[in-house]
Amino acid sequence: MLESTGNDQASPRDKRANFVRLAESRTNSVMEKLRILSNLANRHLYEYSEEDVQQIFGAIEEETRQARNRFASSQRRKPSFKLGSDSGAPDSPDPGMR
Repeated sequence: MLESTGNDQASPRDKRANFVRLAESRTNSVMEKLRILSNLANRHLYEYSEEDVQQIFGAIEEETRQARNRFASSQRRKPSFKLGSDSGAPDSPDPGMR
């Protein structure tokens, strides 16, 4: 879910302030949901298997991995296309194409 702050021309200071505000709020929400989820560990109230636990945390870990990758990919420089390049990677000639 992408949200716009309504001002794409915001100053770097405003962008940072928006990031901090939203990151803190959303991180706290995730942490609270995890605390609530952990209430299910009470075996006096709930019955579950180790497989159930593995499925729950596997899904959470996968979503966390994908979110982390989005941050990492937004910081990577995208390779540019050059003729004579292999797969768009700069300066990697393909001897079979000459």
